[in-house]
Amino acid sequence: MSDGETATAFGKLNPNKYGILPVLVILENETGKALRLDLTAEFVTADNKHVTALSVDEVQHLRGVRKPPKIGAPPLPIPFPTRAKGGPLNVWEIEGRAFVAKLLPVGERVYGFFYFEAEHEPGSKLYLTGIRDASSGQDYFYYEVPLLQQP
Repeated sequence: MSDGETATAFGKLNPNKYGILPVLVILENETGKALRLDLTAEFVTADNKHVTALSVDEVQHLRGVRKPPKIGAPPLPIPFPTRAKGGPLNVWEIEGRAFVAKLLPVGERVYGFFYFEAEHEPGSKLYLTGIRDASSGQDYFYYEVPLLQQP
């Protein structure tokens, strides 16, 4: 997503700034049968590298862009590490907009974001698996969706 599109979905929060690419997935069921969704999403780069989607917890606890180490003596006294409560993406928008649907009834639509530690590049695509017929458990084929160019 471009920064403008990200602002539309996340307001002032910009996951791109922290190296997180949010990808909006919209599924509509026109099969005539209910679908069970155990989705696995991968971001595939133009040179065919696969990046697995991060869980909401992983996104919320990322520390963001790493800063270079300071040169010189460490401060005295040396501080003990503390448990952090989360990173800069530990906000309700990340969890609240994530893709969480597990069932897709006939004629309905579900949507949400998958998050990747990647940058959008021309020729990249999204690879989705885990869509099944809810009654028989039969797998549907995987879906490989080219990602649109950013403006």
